[in-house]
Parts: sequence; C-alpha cells; structure tokens
Amino acid sequence: MQSHDMEYAGFWVRVGAALIDTLLIMAITFPLLVALYGWEYFGAEQTALIAGPADFLISWVLPALAVIAFWMTRQATPGKMALSLRVVDAATGNTLTAGQSIGRYLAYYVSMLPLFLGIIWVAFDKKKQGWHDKLAGTVVVRSKRRGTEPVRFG
Repeated sequence: MQSHDMEYAGFWVRVGAALIDTLLIMAITFPLLVALYGWEYFGAEQTALIAGPADFLISWVLPALAVIAFWMTRQATPGKMALSLRVVDAATGNTLTAGQSIGRYLAYYVSMLPLFLGIIWVAFDKKKQGWHDKLAGTVVVRSKRRGTEPVRFG
C-alpha cells in the first residue's frame, strides 16, 4: 500500500484497539492465574505486585512477547488488526525492527506514567503519535477514509 492510500490512525480508534487487546490478554491470563493461584489471587489479601514467578511470566512477560511478536510479524496486535490499523516505521513505512518493537513496548510505560499524557498526546499530534511512537520512531496508519493529513515517510 502506498503512503497516499493511508492516513494516520486517530485517538479513539486506537483506544478501541487497545480495549480489544486488553480483553484478549485478560481472557488468556485470567484463567491461567486462577488455575495456578486460585481466586485468592484477586482478593484483598493480595498485597504484592507479583504473586510469584508464574505470575510474573503470565502477567508481564507473556503479554510483552506476544505484542512484540505481533508487531514484528503482522504489523499489528489483534485489536489493531480488527480495526485495520498497522504500526509501521515512521520514516519508511516498513515493519518494525526488534529494537523498535521492544523500545515502543517499554515506552508505553513512559507514556502512561504522567497521568497517561503520552497516550492522550495522540489526540493532539499532527501525525497522531503518542510519546511511545515518537520515542520508537513509529506511526499507526490505516487505509485512507476521511483524513486530511496525508502520510509521508522520510
């Protein structure tokens, strides 16, 4: 697909994709955590951020590896695929490198820390980039529908 056939994906469609991804991750991790730790895992007595090594792997490592693998192989997570969005290199429009993918994932935490300001930034940025996109050199695009700002690589 040529850059003139694409537009930058805006804030609300990206929020929708994130909600789909969150529900999918919960549908996978929730049963695993209950199977390993029981319902007490979600109880008020649970004070630690991480209940054990399996919790760390299921709640933190597995989702990170899945998201990074999807970006590198499909240019999108399932939520973004459902809404016809793709995450690409901002300069070339190509698939993300491993470094970009890992950096983008870690940069989400930077974007969320100050009251989600780096995520909300998408709504106001000309290229609809959040801080995580800017730090990793990425953009989220979709087939042109109604946008006025054309996509330019390079």
